Amino acid sequence: MTALARAAAPLALLALPAAALAQDVPPANAAQYWGLMARDQLATIAARDDAGPQLNAVIVAKDAAAVASEVAAAKDLPLQGRTVLVKDNIETREWPTTAGSLALKDNATGRDAPLIARLRKAGGVVLGKTNLSEWANIRSTSSTSGWSAVGGLTKNPHALDRNACGSSSGSGAAVAAGMAWAAIGTETDGSVTCPASVSGIVGLKPTVGLVSRTHVVPISASQDTAGPMARSVADAALLLNAIAGPDPADAATADAAKHLTDFTAGLGSSSLKGQRVGVLRKMVGNDLRVAQLFDAAVADLKRAGAEVVEIDYEMPKEMGDAELTVLLYELREGLGAYLKGSPASIPVRSLDDVIAFDDAHADAEMRWFRQELFEQAATTTDAAASKKAHDDNLRLAGREGIDKLLAANKVSLLVAPTVGPAWTTDLVNGDHYNGSIGATSLAAIAGYPHLTVPMGAVEGLPVGLSFIGAKWSDHALLLAGAAYERARTARLPVPSLKPWAPAAE
Repeated sequence: MTALARAAAPLALLALPAAALAQDVPPANAAQYWGLMARDQLATIAARDDAGPQLNAVIVAKDAAAVASEVAAAKDLPLQGRTVLVKDNIETREWPTTAGSLALKDNATGRDAPLIARLRKAGGVVLGKTNLSEWANIRSTSSTSGWSAVGGLTKNPHALDRNACGSSSGSGAAVAAGMAWAAIGTETDGSVTCPASVSGIVGLKPTVGLVSRTHVVPISASQDTAGPMARSVADAALLLNAIAGPDPADAATADAAKHLTDFTAGLGSSSLKGQRVGVLRKMVGNDLRVAQLFDAAVADLKRAGAEVVEIDYEMPKEMGDAELTVLLYELREGLGAYLKGSPASIPVRSLDDVIAFDDAHADAEMRWFRQELFEQAATTTDAAASKKAHDDNLRLAGREGIDKLLAANKVSLLVAPTVGPAWTTDLVNGDHYNGSIGATSLAAIAGYPHLTVPMGAVEGLPVGLSFIGAKWSDHALLLAGAAYERARTARLPVPSLKPWAPAAE
């Protein structure tokens, strides 16, 4: 079957190998190829999101005629009309940007976030907006990831009764279910990498400052970033090419231009031979099945030529405590500035306004969980305490964390499981994931890059392998991730689009 015929097959995306979606199509065929793919993706959204299992991953999508026109216009550009779904806390000119809250249902700004403008310039087609954990999961201590008042509850395509993780739940689930070529998520701490891991796809949280945050509903100026979510490392790198770059309105991106490169360069021939890789053994956690998967992944790294170095490290508790102080202070400041600056007619212009809105609309907004973190953030006003916590965190996670681990052990990167298998969704009691697994917070707090690549599954539930490196080492992580993809021996699960059931013995 030719590539074009395969693309035309209805609802065929789940059967395609990741490489088939990453290939460069000759410009003469690009409009037809990606047009057929887009048609299939829209059909998949209709069959799997609006109907059938009703994944609730996509909040809104374009009509077929508009998509076809945009794909045709992009055939000579780098992305050639590939379709991208965008998390609904990132502004796009077509639709309101809600962050999942009814308070922002009319937040139609008519503008593109700079990262979206870059995406379009590179020939990416914005297919629609994805659901998310409301307010990027910073509202409550007892929330259920993947739920928002606007979009409802996102389901995991590998097990409909299990969680898609947050806050980029819709982006991860949509890519895994074949609803777009790729998606854009955002992360403050785990919100790209966790959804990617439990959905069985690739996710990159870039170095903070590589991608603009302007016109993205914020949590933390210190830790927020957008990142690509895709079916392969090559696709994630290609999407990063499109969205990375400096933005005069975002001071964090002042050095971005110095670190821009072709992030796809060398991926096809990258090697782990001779690389020293640090294994964060204590970050494997207490799940023996995850430990077995991780051991198999480490064995794959060794067979690919890597020299594995066992590292004895535990994240200090005070780092997490300081992180919460920083996030709450920066949430109140940053969200207030965003709301005040929105040109849309919205009923909230501060965090206090949002709290009052939720109280007034409690039946719709707070049936399942409250807003304890919002209320705590509203009283977190000590700038000096926040700065001290921020400085302590950068030291603990950066200089005395990742930087020291890399230098002292003479390794080029660190690996650990990303997170455990998806947990059962429970709107009544909230999330109950295994917090002993992974080193996500280490990279998030430092602002350093973190790549997750599928490494197998536990009872049909995907688990990712984390690659963590120094600041601005995004390309190096992608090269290592691509080399691991080729060396991986584990079988990867295909989404069942059914509730979880034990595998047959």
